[in-house]
Amino acid sequence: MEFLYEYGLFFAKTLTFVIAIAVIVAIIMGAAVKPKAKKGEITIDDLSEQLDDLKQSFIENTLSKKELKAHQKQQKAETKKQQNDEPKSRLYVIDFNGSVDAHEVESLREEITAILTIADKEKDRVLVRLESGGGVVHGYGLAASQLQRLRNAGIHLTVAIDKVAASGGYMMACVANEIVAAPFAIVGSIGVIAQIPNFNKILKKNDVDFEQITAGEYKRTLTIFGENTDKGREKFKEEIEQTHGLFKTFVSEQRPSLDIDTVATGEHWFATQAFDKGLVDKIDTSDDILLSQAKERQIYKVKYRIKKNLSDKLAVGLSSGVSKAGVSLMSRLKGLNP
Repeated sequence: MEFLYEYGLFFAKTLTFVIAIAVIVAIIMGAAVKPKAKKGEITIDDLSEQLDDLKQSFIENTLSKKELKAHQKQQKAETKKQQNDEPKSRLYVIDFNGSVDAHEVESLREEITAILTIADKEKDRVLVRLESGGGVVHGYGLAASQLQRLRNAGIHLTVAIDKVAASGGYMMACVANEIVAAPFAIVGSIGVIAQIPNFNKILKKNDVDFEQITAGEYKRTLTIFGENTDKGREKFKEEIEQTHGLFKTFVSEQRPSLDIDTVATGEHWFATQAFDKGLVDKIDTSDDILLSQAKERQIYKVKYRIKKNLSDKLAVGLSSGVSKAGVSLMSRLKGLNP
C-alpha cells in the first residue's frame, strides 16, 4: 500500500508538470498569433417575469385551495384585460459595479448604446444600480459621459445607490434626473486625491544613481525614484486643485441647487445625511424601486457580456479539470495509505 501511495503521488506530480508545460506552450503560441478583438453580446433578462414567478410561487405555497382557485380566476381576468390594453412602457436596468480603473465603462457604453436604439423617450426609463467608491478621473469622467447620453436623448434616468457612490461614483450619480439611496449608503467624497511613494533616500543610501530625462519643464512633477523638488510639488498640487475645480463645476451643473462649497470638501456621508444636504433626492432601495415600477412597466435588465474564445474556455476547463483530478487522486491515495 505504501508503494501504491508513493507511486500515485509521483504520477500526480508528473502529470501536473506535463500539463503545466503544455499550458505554457499554448500561451506562448497564442501570444505569437495576432490577438483578435474580443466580441461581446447584449443579454436581456426579463425581471418582470422573475418577479411574477416569485410572487406566484409564494402564493401557491401560502394560500388555501379555495383561496388559490379564486386567485387564479382573478388572474385570468386580469391577463385577458391586459391583452387588450396598450403595451406597457419599459424600465431598463443596468448594474454598474465600478473598480478603481473603471474598466467597466466598456460594458456600460455598449449597454447604453443598445438602450438608445430602442427606448421611447416619452415612455421608457432607465435605472442604474450604481456601486463604486471612485477611481481614476478619466475613467469615471467617461462613465459619467455615458450616462449623460441618456439625459441628452431625453430619457429619464434614475440612479440607485444601495451601498456606496463616492468620488467618481458620485460624479456618475449626479448626472441622473433622480438619485435614490438606501439609508446607510455612503455618498459624496467630492474631492481628489493623489499619492506616490518616493524611494530616493533608499537609493542614495545604497549608492544607486537614478537618471530621468524629460522634455518640457513639467513633463514629470513628482517621481518615485528621483529627488522631488518644492517646485514640482507645487505644480502637482496645482494640477490636483484644477481637477477638483472641474469636479465641482461638473457637479454644480448637474445639481445647481447644491451648496457646492459645503459638500465638495472631500467628505462622505450616510444617505440620510446626504439627503439633508441635497446630494440625494429620496431614501429608498433599488428593490423597492423595482417593485413599485413593476406595476406599470415591463422591466428588463440589460447586460453586455464578452464572449469567451476557444482558448479561454480550454484554459478554464483545463485548470478546473486538473484541480479536480488532483484532489480526487490525493483523496484516494490517502485512503490507501495505512
